Amino acid sequence: MNGRSDEPILEVRGVTRRFPGVIALKGVSLTLHKGEVLALIGENGAGKSTLMKILAGVQRPSEGEIVIDGKPVEINSVQDAMDHGIALIHQELNLSDNLDVGANIFLGREPRRFGMIDKKRIARESKQFLDAVGLDVPPSMLVRELSIGRQQMVEIAKALSINARVLIMDEPTSSLSSRETEALFKVVRDLRSRGVSIIYISHRLGEVKALADRVTVLRDGANVGDIERDEINHDRMVRMMVGRDIAQFYARTCHKPGDPVLEVAGLRTLANPGHTIDFTLCAGEIVGVAGLVGAGRTEMLRSLFGVDRALGGNVRVVGKAVDIRSPIDAIEAGLALVPEDRKQQGLIIEMTVRTNTSLASLKRSAKKAGFLNRGYEREVCAEMIGRLRIKTPGPEQIAQYLSGGNQQKIVLGKWLALRPRILMLDEPTRGIDVGAKQEIYRLMEQLAGEGVAILFVSSEMEEVLGMSDRALVMHEGRLTGELQRSDLSEEAIMRLATGHTAIAAA
Repeated sequence: MNGRSDEPILEVRGVTRRFPGVIALKGVSLTLHKGEVLALIGENGAGKSTLMKILAGVQRPSEGEIVIDGKPVEINSVQDAMDHGIALIHQELNLSDNLDVGANIFLGREPRRFGMIDKKRIARESKQFLDAVGLDVPPSMLVRELSIGRQQMVEIAKALSINARVLIMDEPTSSLSSRETEALFKVVRDLRSRGVSIIYISHRLGEVKALADRVTVLRDGANVGDIERDEINHDRMVRMMVGRDIAQFYARTCHKPGDPVLEVAGLRTLANPGHTIDFTLCAGEIVGVAGLVGAGRTEMLRSLFGVDRALGGNVRVVGKAVDIRSPIDAIEAGLALVPEDRKQQGLIIEMTVRTNTSLASLKRSAKKAGFLNRGYEREVCAEMIGRLRIKTPGPEQIAQYLSGGNQQKIVLGKWLALRPRILMLDEPTRGIDVGAKQEIYRLMEQLAGEGVAILFVSSEMEEVLGMSDRALVMHEGRLTGELQRSDLSEEAIMRLATGHTAIAAA
């Protein structure tokens, strides 16, 4: 039972938003009731973030109106949105980690006494809001000392402190563990029961099915339709988002593995110096790396690529011993790494699509005098835009204005320009929509067919099961097992991921 009312608390009527050369929203409408969890879904680039920024006062609509409690309003700033009880919790949390929890909750709205900040009142009132979201931490604790999941709860407490009636949550679980996600769900349901209205944006359709009272679907900047609670299911959401049925999401063709191209023996990483890692990767093979948060998967990839120095071990590429002390050494050996955080580590988001796609190959393409080869940049960019189906107004588009899925394709294109023998992918589909995911999977399959060896880390069980020829499973910095495709199952992976080294006999 929830606190939903029949009267809308918020209506978006015919909102259009134009940018130079692009129409991000085309007459979009949306209705939100009091005490309702409304899921907003759509592929990257569908217009979800633009619409939310308009509601939060970050951007203004070119046309259309916003109605609150039956009255048209103008939201020209973030403060206007807050005054109307609308709060946006960004995917990248907007907290000051050098301040304590209480200071963050009241940042910019500090109560004062005799002209001085009233710290006692901040501590007292912060505790009330922290209790409301079930977060048992003292207001005096520094934010940097909290996990990402707990920082998420501080953001919600901050929203409640402004008496938010409408809470917009943008991909709130993208960096959370399963336990933290469950805690967030509990808070969302509790807020709903108290009459708070929530717009929930997520690419994780299982979460949408579990939480949403109703779903609004956007595609290409326009409304596709709504789905009521009793009609919400995975296939229908996917069909409406992408405009087609996805009969075979993981299009795998079994390839006979070629010769070994990567042999790792006795690898010790900085994160887990007490354990060694041994495995082999063959040409044309897609090998998934599974494990729980903190298992050491990312650290293994970073050590192999020379981002972090390995403490020991031997690496052979195509039978030849290589000494990888830096990413340059790894690139010269034929390795490429698509990192987990594309914005911080994979792209220079203020630069163009053209410059980003050619970044990794600057040294190889430079002219004799050391000048940049502009002709090569344009050629590589055009090739990757076509091959990866990057949706961009042109090669000179700034990367930060593209959707997450298209940004991820640029990162992939940057490395594919080097024609690597071994492609390592760390969470290759994190934060991108279902259509873009399928395109990434199709590309992985294509590259494997061309003989590229792929090693990918994923926290999505379906992805590991669907794409892997083999799966390596890690626990606390060590490999606990290897599963062939015929042996892959959620139970087998989870058993190894929790530290067991053998599968129990049936």
